[in-house]
Amino acid sequence: MGSPGKRVLIIVENLPVPFDKRVWNEATTLSAAGYTVSVICPTGKGYELRREVLDNIAIYRHPLPLEGSSVFGYFREYAAALWWEFLLSVRVLRERGFDVIHACNPPDLIFIIGSFYKLFGKKFLFDHHDINPELYEAKFGRKGMFYRIIVLLERWTFKAADISLATNQSYRDIAINRGGMNPANVYIVRSGPNLDKFHPVAPREELKRGFSYLVGYVGVMGKQEGLDYLLRAVQCIVREKGRSDILFVLIGSGTEFITLQKYAEELGVGGVVRFTGRISDDELMAYLCTADVCVNPDIATPMNDKSTMNKIMEYMALGKPIVQFDLTEGRRSAGDASLYARKNDAEDFADKILELLADPGRRADMGNLGKNRVEQELAWTFSAAVLLKAYANIFAP
Repeated sequence: MGSPGKRVLIIVENLPVPFDKRVWNEATTLSAAGYTVSVICPTGKGYELRREVLDNIAIYRHPLPLEGSSVFGYFREYAAALWWEFLLSVRVLRERGFDVIHACNPPDLIFIIGSFYKLFGKKFLFDHHDINPELYEAKFGRKGMFYRIIVLLERWTFKAADISLATNQSYRDIAINRGGMNPANVYIVRSGPNLDKFHPVAPREELKRGFSYLVGYVGVMGKQEGLDYLLRAVQCIVREKGRSDILFVLIGSGTEFITLQKYAEELGVGGVVRFTGRISDDELMAYLCTADVCVNPDIATPMNDKSTMNKIMEYMALGKPIVQFDLTEGRRSAGDASLYARKNDAEDFADKILELLADPGRRADMGNLGKNRVEQELAWTFSAAVLLKAYANIFAP
């Protein structure tokens, strides 16, 4: 059911829109249901316009310092983002109005803006993308004072929220048990792919560049993504297993992009690893559909264990068998569509890749299992229905 006349302001800090697929799926779903939707987000490569309207959604973008890689860097990034978000929220209020602020983390600071507007009768919905205390621990390998501050900010965010969206069951448990939210006000809205736009294309053999096999990865390139483990697995495959017929294509960018390129050269595997950087959606789809196996090397940390990675469901939607480390939410999502290496064991990760490459029948069966599960349970259409229920709740009399 739509809600004509109701107005939504979505605020997201870490990615531009519509590049952020989850946020764009949410925005277009709400717009199609009759809501007036505005979005505040940062600029980014290919998304430099400060103001534009796409599919009836008004997007307000702001500049942002370089992505932080230290405590000071994150403070500078988040403080600048919060300042711009507040200024633009005033502009949106004046130009289009809003009845609810839909805040996407990280960071857990947008509750400050939400709490301000709640004084004037606005609603506040928290869209829980990342568990920030665990993210901090994964990035810096410690807890301490800043960790305790982040836990407090998370608690205040949940306290301010009228409704919370969780990306999986683990996040819902955190909202209830650590955030103190009423279970009736926490909805699981998974980041499943939109199958109207995300579907297989014909493989392009030339993308293999003469190699017999292609192994694909897509995602952010940061410290907690485990790409150093993947590169060590590649070294094991090349040096210890004697395989030089496999091309590894790593798609994406992030704070570790240059470091990982250098590390691949240090390991002596630069010739079989291709770093594409960010590429167009068409190129991305072509690479993934050409891949024989797709990988998710996220290391075993409290954050990764509880988080659902978008890439997993995208791989599944394309019918690709997966190799990943054995993590709780990764297994919940992929089930038998994936092989699971021992936690943080690069050699076992290498063995699992080779095991799949040696068995095309098994790859096909696993790919079909994953594709069917996405189509029957995990695609965005199922999450969209839950999202609209959450909004019906937040606007209930």
